[in-house]
Formats: sequence, C-alpha cells, structure tokens
Amino acid sequence: MKRKHAKKPSDHVKIAKERIKELFKQAEDATQTYANRYVALARKISMKYKVKFTPVQKKKFCKHCHVHFRQGENCRVRTRDGKLVYFCMGCEKYMRFPTLKKNSKKQ
Repeated sequence: MKRKHAKKPSDHVKIAKERIKELFKQAEDATQTYANRYVALARKISMKYKVKFTPVQKKKFCKHCHVHFRQGENCRVRTRDGKLVYFCMGCEKYMRFPTLKKNSKKQ
C-alpha cells in the first residue's frame, strides 16, 4: 500500500513564511556570525515546511556556503551580459541571476 504524506496545515506554512522574513530582517542588523546563523535557521525552516524563498531573499545569501551577504564586505555584485553576478569572497564562487528587461511598447 502506498503511504500518503500528510500535508502541513496552512497555518504552519504562514507562520514559517513570517519567521523566515523576520530572520532575514534580523540578519541585516546582526554581526556576521549571527547573520550566518539566522540564514541557516531560515533555510532549515524553508526545507521543513517546503516554503520557497522569495527572489529577494535568494540574493541575500550564498547558495554554496550559505553565508549572509554584505555587499562590499564579503560579496561583490556586478552586471554582465544582462545578468546580476554575485561573487562570494568566502567560497569564491559565482551566482548569476537574470535581470528583468522592461517591456518596450510598440506604437
């Protein structure tokens, strides 16, 4: 017999999203070690409740070493070939995000 996975109640998902948002807010003001810990907690919550990060939240930490980014201190942001390129100075890896192009209206 196949076993059905129990779905998480919507209350739990809602609380998880709020908690993740609060952890990222706290990471902005905290020291680097605490900020990294807040990102680790947010990742654990998102994995447990299967909540995806928003595009803004994805750009706030390294997807390779999971360090909270502080522009100019531990990451470098550049634009190249229509992409935002984040370079992590901790693990020395790149993350590339496409930039949104504005729709030009043809008249």
